[in-house]
Amino acid sequence: MMKIVDLHAKIDNKEILKGLDLQLESGKVHAIMGPNGAGKSTLSKAIVGHYEIEVTKGEILYKEKDVLAMTPEERALEGIFMSFQNPTEIAGVNNAYFLRTALNAKRTHEGKEELNAAEFLRLMRKQAEQLGMKPDMISRSLNDGFSGGEKKRNEILQMEVLEPDVILLDEIDSGLDIDALKAVAEGINRMKDGKRSFLVITHYSRILDYIHPDYIHILQDGKIVKTGGPELVKLLEAEGYQAILKDT
Repeated sequence: MMKIVDLHAKIDNKEILKGLDLQLESGKVHAIMGPNGAGKSTLSKAIVGHYEIEVTKGEILYKEKDVLAMTPEERALEGIFMSFQNPTEIAGVNNAYFLRTALNAKRTHEGKEELNAAEFLRLMRKQAEQLGMKPDMISRSLNDGFSGGEKKRNEILQMEVLEPDVILLDEIDSGLDIDALKAVAEGINRMKDGKRSFLVITHYSRILDYIHPDYIHILQDGKIVKTGGPELVKLLEAEGYQAILKDT
């Protein structure tokens, strides 16, 4: 689904990614873990074309297309989705209107008919109910006054409505209570169809217990230094990063 080769990237002229290689398989859940400052969020932002990130070398291929040649909008339209660690509050932009506009732009790009307001509201309400979201969140401004858990549920709502092919989740589990964590994990599991690829960035194993990743990648100093299965998480919990990384 996606192939990342020798990726180098900077933020404010400081090199963060230093030759990162990674392949995301279709239908698989990839989890990235690593110490603070290793480059986890930088990787996800580089994939979606975030303005903070300057890619200086390497390539990102998505369905054999050159991602780095696309604008952020083109990447989204092509089916690359990112849930941000700290979703932005945008007062005055209606949550439902924002998401309907995004969905219809994607449908138009794919040669499909746009959904009218009634069709969209039925879809959005169904998805919101599954996530345990309060009905008034649909009509409120985007993330404005939302709690941390409400913001994360709203990110998963966007994911489920937009139906992307590559899903990047940057610490989607941070700051969630157990009910919100379960709702978010259930939303992720509903999106598994044997075709989509997931890249889940996390510091904690608890969400991984719910979504059952296929691969665990350890990122250290801007590179993937170790890859394994779910057993790698248990080893991390028992021994910590330093013990695992000392032989790499």
